[in-house]
Amino acid sequence: MTRPIVVGVDGSGHSLRALMWAAHEAVARGRALRVVHVLAPAHEHAATAEGHAWEVGQRDRGVVAEATAIVEEAHPALEVTSALPSGAPPAVLLSESQHAHTLVLGAKGAGGFGSLLMGSVARQAVGHAACPVVVVNHLAIGRHRIVVGTDGSAHSHAALSYAFEEAALHGVPLRVVHAWTRPGPHGLLTGRALDEAVHGHREALEEWLAPLAQQHPEVQVEKSLPEEDPMLALVRAADRADLLVVGSRGRGGFHGLALGSVSHQLLQFSPCPLAVVRSLPERRSG
Repeated sequence: MTRPIVVGVDGSGHSLRALMWAAHEAVARGRALRVVHVLAPAHEHAATAEGHAWEVGQRDRGVVAEATAIVEEAHPALEVTSALPSGAPPAVLLSESQHAHTLVLGAKGAGGFGSLLMGSVARQAVGHAACPVVVVNHLAIGRHRIVVGTDGSAHSHAALSYAFEEAALHGVPLRVVHAWTRPGPHGLLTGRALDEAVHGHREALEEWLAPLAQQHPEVQVEKSLPEEDPMLALVRAADRADLLVVGSRGRGGFHGLALGSVSHQLLQFSPCPLAVVRSLPERRSG
């Protein structure tokens, strides 16, 4: 079975942006769109007054019905399904990711689980999902390009592969950013040693890109090696881009930390939709 693009909705403006991004991606990839609105656990419904519980249920169904209607009007040929699962939002979304091609979330919501997306829910989704997660804050009317950050880690190799695929799919250039800091005590390396360090980073980047560039010869690649903090470099590069792609964790930090500091900061500061990709075992096709 072909894995759908799954989008979480809650009726907020950010949720609507995520919905539109997800629908466009589903059309581009020839995949179905699954619209998911997470309900409060059953025991919470039971604790509410009967009339209030009915109103809440009507509102929840309305959120999904409206989201589905918006997508069907914009993309009549797109296959759209919906679901209203109940439970803890992180667990529900992670369960959805097991059968999704991509999980799409709004950066902030209108209350309920949506208001938590910039906190624990988003961190758990991007750090543990079984598929790439796209967090939509701003929809840039941009320069028709995709930006990806890489540092040679396994997760950033997965991000590179995803970014090349996206660039090829949408027919846009790809800007690859490998930010680095000057080695040596207090970053005082100069002269020939500095030249050698720069050359080493450039060679490494060429090595990382070679197999993917060969796979996707149609993708125009721009290479950038700024001597700058990675988060700042990526925010600058992603200004008015269509999509920023990063690995969920880079070379720094502890291996047990599922979400790295750079990707964590970008959840809040990315100027365009942010795709966070983990290195995962090969999944069955679909």
